[in-house]
Amino acid sequence: MIYKQFQDMQLSALGFGCMRFPTVDGDTAAVNEVESAKLIARAMEGGVNYYDTAWGYHGGNSETVIGRILKSYPRDSFYLADKFPGYDLANMDKVDEIFDRQLEKCQVEYFDFYLFHNVCEMNIDAYLAPKFHIYDSLMARKKAGQIKHLGFSAHGNLDTMRRFLEAYGKDMEFCQIQLNWLDWEFQDAKAKVELLDSWGIPVWVMEPLRGGKLARLSEEDAAKLRELRPDEGVPAWAFRFIQSLPSVTVTLSGMSSMEQVEDNLNTFAQEKPLSPEEQKTLLSIAGSMTGRTSVPCTACRYCTTHCPQELDIPMLLELYNEFTFTGGGFIAPMRIGQLPAEKKPNACVGCRSCEAVCPQQIKISEALASFSQKLGL
Repeated sequence: MIYKQFQDMQLSALGFGCMRFPTVDGDTAAVNEVESAKLIARAMEGGVNYYDTAWGYHGGNSETVIGRILKSYPRDSFYLADKFPGYDLANMDKVDEIFDRQLEKCQVEYFDFYLFHNVCEMNIDAYLAPKFHIYDSLMARKKAGQIKHLGFSAHGNLDTMRRFLEAYGKDMEFCQIQLNWLDWEFQDAKAKVELLDSWGIPVWVMEPLRGGKLARLSEEDAAKLRELRPDEGVPAWAFRFIQSLPSVTVTLSGMSSMEQVEDNLNTFAQEKPLSPEEQKTLLSIAGSMTGRTSVPCTACRYCTTHCPQELDIPMLLELYNEFTFTGGGFIAPMRIGQLPAEKKPNACVGCRSCEAVCPQQIKISEALASFSQKLGL
């Protein structure tokens, strides 16, 4: 197992994400605890010492299950991470109540790592609102020793991350972001890493395989990778890409089968970062994959100067591309849901003034109409 230095501790470069435990009859809330315990045992044996859970995983049962499983191991043999569920605005005034319940569910007296969960456009104002005292409460927990290290996870855009960092960045010890070779440019992950670097905040990685999409490539794309590394499986390329980024400390992987655990342990037995040529090939494949479903907006913003509705067209097209490529997901609906009605894609009046000045000749009005229909607006 590769280990990464974080302050005074050695963390396994591979973290066990507790969002995708094996389940019973496909019911995500019904965790197969016997099989899950076997996966944890093998991960422990293989050197994994970082385990990541959250309030909402597996319908609220992930914390309870990982708490019972880890109770069998010495407390100093693992690091446990949990999160305040700010993805649900109804939780904002319950920070102390939820934290105490999380300690009970996980059967621990403290969390090694604790995060503001899913900082995004939907909740940034609430996270920053003094009336909810979330920051003050978590800092008090840290002072009391119930939180050893405080950080945040983010699915929001770059500006939202900046707002959060400007408010709390001096006290954030780590940040968890969606990072993989497809999102390096597609979701602006590169810029997010650079932002965190400027704050001196190490990166934790979630969705390294993009929900499994990067484990299953077309035969044509897989052949390009095999030509460069004949003995490397397609999923391993996602982890090798991340191993090429010096900012990354922990990479989380949700493992639901012994085969996945074994594959990941094998991959993280040694570092094999990508060469510049290999990175170029991988990012070329990423561009090809997203280009098949994406409109080619370059964010030149000529369109915005001609829109009578003053819509942020490049931002809407970026979210349209994300929604189309992912086949739905939650990022685009979440961000669109926070826009005022007059700034959503269905506010487009179809005048096509934007299209007259678009260098890429994108049929913007048709894309926004399609986006609106897919979102049910």
